[in-house]
Amino acid sequence: MVKMRSIQRGVITLIGVVLVIVLTACSSTSGVDGTGKVQVTATTGMIADVAREVGGAYVEVTGLMGPGVDPHLYKASQGDIRKLEQAKVIFYNGLHLEGKMTSILEKMSKSKQVTAVAENIPVEELHSGQATGGTEYDPHVWFNVKHWMRATEAVRDTLVEADPDHAEQYKTQAATYLEKLQALDTEVREKIGQIPEESRVLVTAHDAFGYFGQAYGIKVMGLQGISTAAEYGAKDVSELRDFLVENQIKAVFIESSVPAKAMEAIIAGAAEKGHTVKIGGELFSDAMGAEGTVEGTYIGMVRHNVETIAAALK
Repeated sequence: MVKMRSIQRGVITLIGVVLVIVLTACSSTSGVDGTGKVQVTATTGMIADVAREVGGAYVEVTGLMGPGVDPHLYKASQGDIRKLEQAKVIFYNGLHLEGKMTSILEKMSKSKQVTAVAENIPVEELHSGQATGGTEYDPHVWFNVKHWMRATEAVRDTLVEADPDHAEQYKTQAATYLEKLQALDTEVREKIGQIPEESRVLVTAHDAFGYFGQAYGIKVMGLQGISTAAEYGAKDVSELRDFLVENQIKAVFIESSVPAKAMEAIIAGAAEKGHTVKIGGELFSDAMGAEGTVEGTYIGMVRHNVETIAAALK
């Protein structure tokens, strides 16, 4: 009898252990953490910021690419793959911004909820990227705030589908954030409009600001093409230098995710021709500022860029 009870206790203990293992395995793959929050993984900081704004207290967001990271050249680590596998929802930009990661994300879309937020923008509103060394379309859609509003709607709709129990909360939080973005769009137009028209020329390291230029009325020129994977040569440097000299452009801008040496070479070349060009400041292009700073949010990043541009070109 004692032996039988011992066997029963052993069986009960074994069943308990198996249940713990099964439950642990389920929790790590279901995309919901111990607090009941939906696990979200986003590629860029800009997308992660939107997911936090729309998801609020109901999501736990992990961003893969931090400050100063160039998404065009980014390679996913084994740690990144684990974060993607553990997520219930994955958000990425799309339009080949993530370069070598794109095939991984497309494969994962067959087994879980994966959304390319830029693909919520109508094709007719996208810029061709092939003319400047990029892919079929220019992926830098976040520089037009109205485009980023469409990306926000894509995040909202995905979260509503993935977690219908909190659908109304996601809709309300998205509406609040969209109001802020609408106000930001108006603010950007007003600040760029204060720059004298003849001075509205934005020269940067790579051609990331095309949507910004079209939306807010400023001419944009980049040394490299739309993707930083495209190499620039001596001809590109000399042509941009000559443009600065001939048009008496006073300032160029460096980017937080692109080395500054190329722009420094152009400044030196202009000086040899008797024209002084200064660095107007550092802009955030493919990555936001450090976490915990104002520039570490999408709205803060846009404001920083616009204020830096306006101060240098006025």
